Order: sequence, then C-alpha cells, then structure tokens
Amino acid sequence: MRLDKYLKVSRLIKRRTVANEACSGGRVTVNGKTAKAGTNVKPGDEIRIQFGNREVAVEVLAVMDTVKKDQAAELYRYL
Repeated sequence: MRLDKYLKVSRLIKRRTVANEACSGGRVTVNGKTAKAGTNVKPGDEIRIQFGNREVAVEVLAVMDTVKKDQAAELYRYL
C-alpha cells in the first residue's frame, strides 16, 4: 500500500493531501530512509513522522484498504 494512503487509513495523518505534503517536505521516513508518498508500506516497516518539534515513531502491524475509526489504532504500534 502507498505510504500516503496508509497514513490516512491508519489515522496517523487525517487527510491524504496532508500526508502527501508531509512526504514531499521530507518529514516522513520509512526504515530510516526519507520516503515519498508512493513508497510501498508492508507489515514490519518502521515509520517516523516529524510534527514540528515532535516525532512519532510507529511499527506497521497490518495493512488494510479500509478500517473503522475505532480499529485504526490496531494497524500500528508506537515505538
């Protein structure tokens, strides 16, 4: 699954356009490498997102096309 779509589906970032902008700005890394919006994400990958001074690090546990809001947190685990 594309990184921008995963960020939106998992609710780590609320909108896909915002996820695209974060990727374009170099604020998202996958497994230690700066990632583009089209980067493929699979279970076991580590995603780091820079939100201003704050950094969020998560491990991908599952990849699904759609999930309900209350199940979105089951797609990843905070590191």
